[in-house]
Amino acid sequence: MKWFLIFLGLLVPVYLSAQEGDSLGWDIDTIFDEPSPAPSDGTKANTTVPAVNATTVKKVIKQQGYTFGVSYGFSTGFAPGWWIVPWDSEWNKEDYYLDRGIKLNGGFTIDAQISEAFRVISTFSFQIPGFSFSLGDFFFDYNFYDTVFFRGGKYNLSWGISPNYGFTNLLSRVPKEGFSGDSYIYKIDVPIGIGGIQALALTRADLNGGVIPKIEDFGFGGKYNLALRWADLDLGVYYKDNMPLRGFFSIKTTIMKTEVYNEWLGVIDLQNSSEVSGAVNLGFARDFFGNKLSLAAELFFNAEGNAYWYRPETTLQKSDISPFIEGFNIAINMTYRPWEKGNPRFFIQALYAPEQNTTKLIPGFRLTPWTNIEFSIATPMALGSKDGYYYMNSATDNNGRHLPFSLVFLISMGGSVQSGHN
Repeated sequence: MKWFLIFLGLLVPVYLSAQEGDSLGWDIDTIFDEPSPAPSDGTKANTTVPAVNATTVKKVIKQQGYTFGVSYGFSTGFAPGWWIVPWDSEWNKEDYYLDRGIKLNGGFTIDAQISEAFRVISTFSFQIPGFSFSLGDFFFDYNFYDTVFFRGGKYNLSWGISPNYGFTNLLSRVPKEGFSGDSYIYKIDVPIGIGGIQALALTRADLNGGVIPKIEDFGFGGKYNLALRWADLDLGVYYKDNMPLRGFFSIKTTIMKTEVYNEWLGVIDLQNSSEVSGAVNLGFARDFFGNKLSLAAELFFNAEGNAYWYRPETTLQKSDISPFIEGFNIAINMTYRPWEKGNPRFFIQALYAPEQNTTKLIPGFRLTPWTNIEFSIATPMALGSKDGYYYMNSATDNNGRHLPFSLVFLISMGGSVQSGHN
């Protein structure tokens, strides 16, 4: 009962504000997603277009049936890594660790529309070497009179904007000790105008392994989104037992073709109310030369200590728990696409923490010479102090020794297809 009251207390300020307002696991391209075009001023409906019955459209879209999809991926590569960077006087090009890899994976998804209100999605995947079969997303959607939308099950959900630090993605926060696996989320969305309210409960207990979570294994949160013509605003809070109470505010807008965002995080340790901390950032992204060059940068200051976040598994990287870097930080990302044929992309990502004298630098190149086939070359490196954050979180060999300089060569092939029946 106590945690239910706390959950309601977290949602009250969100609801009131709504009423008043009525390694290789990175994906550097996602930070250059173009914003949706804003509607033009003074547009009017075309009166020559016949009216469409909304109820009929709804029945067509949500008629009983299913969609079956399959996907496949094949990748192989190698990555020599050195324990000492090449410009060090002690570097020996013959003294390296060679990491080799091959992965074949597949999966299938069933999207079943059981009724106009009830929908279920099930995803399964398998891979070799070391054959394993696992459950991916598995959740249901229920629509209450097109007013309240409920989703429950196993899936990922993200908050926040920053593509570099993700400090306002409160749903990724985990304690240093405790459950830190895949997320099981039960959420309610209530649209209000263009934005809306979202309330949720989240646990990372191993339900797939038979664990029945207790109430203290759940985190509770709420978020309010207000989408205005000139900006997109988000306000959210999240709390879990034995973790601080966290709240954030973010704003995102476009100024003269430049996407600008600003986020604020507040942290209160309820076990010790005198401990208050937080973080703030300011970032932008813009395309130049007919979208051939994309540039993004971010300034980030983090005053929150002893904070950890869960990084889910990707095709090339296992899941793990990572600490948040403290102090002042700078991030710069660039992508250059010289021409369309083969979709070549030169990219570079740089993350710099001057207070720790530590930098992560990843220059690379991608090419898609044929349909469904991609070649990638990258050089991840950790620069600066050996006690710095990026050196201590760089790739390691089988003995746990850090590899601050690596060369990565990867060839991948993949695709998917789907078919439906109503």
